[in-house]
Amino acid sequence: QVQLVEFGGGLVQAGGSLRLSCAASGRTFVSYAIGWFRQAPGKEREFVGAISWSDPYYADSVKGRFTISRDNAKSTVYLQMNSLKPEDTAVYYCAGSSGSTSSIYTSYPYWGQGTQVTVSS
Repeated sequence: QVQLVEFGGGLVQAGGSLRLSCAASGRTFVSYAIGWFRQAPGKEREFVGAISWSDPYYADSVKGRFTISRDNAKSTVYLQMNSLKPEDTAVYYCAGSSGSTSSIYTSYPYWGQGTQVTVSS
């Protein structure tokens, strides 16, 4: 089992950058796949990207702008968000799974509490 906590949300102007962190507890973090999702008001939860042992992969909507990395020594996964757009405004969640990465949110049993990202135009 793993517990996840997100940090780093906030308010940023369009074109700006933010880095979100997902800190995990648990000795088995290194074996977990971590996904990032987001949910805007009135919308479905949306896949952003995911990482396990192999290269991360991303939703088309963020490809080239967002980068996911992980530091297993710190039990932390990062989501670097550049060239932010107002449509990136959402609550961002990290999620963990002992299985492989997936773009489907129901594949992840462990979730953080979410962090708000607001991009102003």
